[in-house]
Amino acid sequence: MSIPPATSYSASPEKALRPLLALNFFMADMQAGVGPFLGVFLLAHGWQSGWIGTVTTAGGVAGMLMTTPAGALIDATHSKKLFVIIPGICTVVASGIVLLSQEFWLVAASQVATAIAGAAIGPAVAGITLGIVRQAGFNRQIGRNQAFNHAGNMVGAGLSGFIGWVYGFTAVFWLAALFGVLSIVSVLMIPSASIDDAAACGLGRDGNDDRLASGLQVLVESRPLLVLAAALLFFHLGNAAMLPLYGLAVVADKQADPASFVAMTIVIAQATMILTSLAAMRMTEREGYWLVLLVSFMALPIRGIIAAWLLNRWGVYPVQILDGVGAGLQSVAVPRLVARILDGTGRINAGQGAVMTVQGIGASLSPAIGGWIAQEFGYGPMFVILGGFATVSVVLWSVFVPLLRPVCATKPARTSDGLTPQVVGVA
Repeated sequence: MSIPPATSYSASPEKALRPLLALNFFMADMQAGVGPFLGVFLLAHGWQSGWIGTVTTAGGVAGMLMTTPAGALIDATHSKKLFVIIPGICTVVASGIVLLSQEFWLVAASQVATAIAGAAIGPAVAGITLGIVRQAGFNRQIGRNQAFNHAGNMVGAGLSGFIGWVYGFTAVFWLAALFGVLSIVSVLMIPSASIDDAAACGLGRDGNDDRLASGLQVLVESRPLLVLAAALLFFHLGNAAMLPLYGLAVVADKQADPASFVAMTIVIAQATMILTSLAAMRMTEREGYWLVLLVSFMALPIRGIIAAWLLNRWGVYPVQILDGVGAGLQSVAVPRLVARILDGTGRINAGQGAVMTVQGIGASLSPAIGGWIAQEFGYGPMFVILGGFATVSVVLWSVFVPLLRPVCATKPARTSDGLTPQVVGVA
């Protein structure tokens, strides 16, 4: 594999960092879109929880199938910003479609199209970040990125709750479209010359190395990467549906205003994630990645029990604080650990996409599984079952600790300039 470096690459990233942080702020609401609000919106239009979960799963599956090839494409392209612009356009269009019609197949089609376009945005932003700051600055920058991302989610959710309460759910969809436009503006402000395409995919400055694994073989043969992906799969199988279904449970019992309550669930979680992501940035530097991810996995079973026990508007505080702990730690540790494992392979963004695909399998199945369990057995048992899935993540992460410790250590396996590239942890 050979990826020629961008001919106009500049080693001064300062001009790119502010618009990069702005991108992470605005794309937060663009990525989430009207996710949690969509369920309550459709519930108000006569949909049952099972069908709401099914349409959400349809979009999740479509995005999951496209994430790995999208990541591989980002490794090979010099037009990484394009893969943020297209999802922004799709967000605007999808918001309009849902407002015009609540027919099942039309809503499902809009969610699928948006998910397909958005499959590349995660690897694209990770690649852009790595191309700007390289391995040496990636850990701290990804922490800052996630802090701004969670802040964007919090502000977006707060605004959505307020305007949803004042103007109705229609305004929530218009706000998501606005965030999509602002994301496009932000990424266009990042100078293309500040992105080193060779560094962005994990190669040296010349873009060549004789020891690089061919094709996507490295993604299959890296045992630490496989364990990480499997643990994330079970975590997201339980985690993805918990927030929207908790909102549905409380709203269905008429204990809170729909728009403001759903907004509050997001604000609490995202405020926690801001602090947690900044703490994770320092924790990974001191303790490595293994302990940080173990704590994130352990948060979900506790969250599930509390959600079943405190199924009311007051339970939102402990339930969503634990969500912020688990997701906040992972938002920093996972992309950095994938970049660490695959440093030197030229497949970092494909690896990011592969891990996102596997965890996306769990996340896409979660709403349907949770929705039908809730419909048949009630919300309480459903939350306990969803939380229980993460115990598998804890077991996997603990059993394979001898394999994971070396790649999760605080010191990188190679220098940030790519002088001694190697495939870390590959069989």
